[in-house]
Amino acid sequence: MTTLIRIGNSQGIRIPKAVIKQAQLEDRQLKFKVIEDGLLIQPVKKNREGWKEQFYKALESQETSEADQEWLDAPLVDEEDWEW
Repeated sequence: MTTLIRIGNSQGIRIPKAVIKQAQLEDRQLKFKVIEDGLLIQPVKKNREGWKEQFYKALESQETSEADQEWLDAPLVDEEDWEW
């Protein structure tokens, strides 16, 4: 259990070392989210974490033109037309 402590004009909390270790918060930036029952503290994801899901979510939220769809459906490698 912890209590709020005064830090200048703000207030903060001290998180026990064991909790920091268990939640993998050590040396990480944190983000705060106000929820119905209180405050949720989460580590900030690195830029590359979750990028694939965000990419597909962005694709789904936008209307795809015919030209875009051709690129998305194109095979990654087509060696038949290559000349060596």
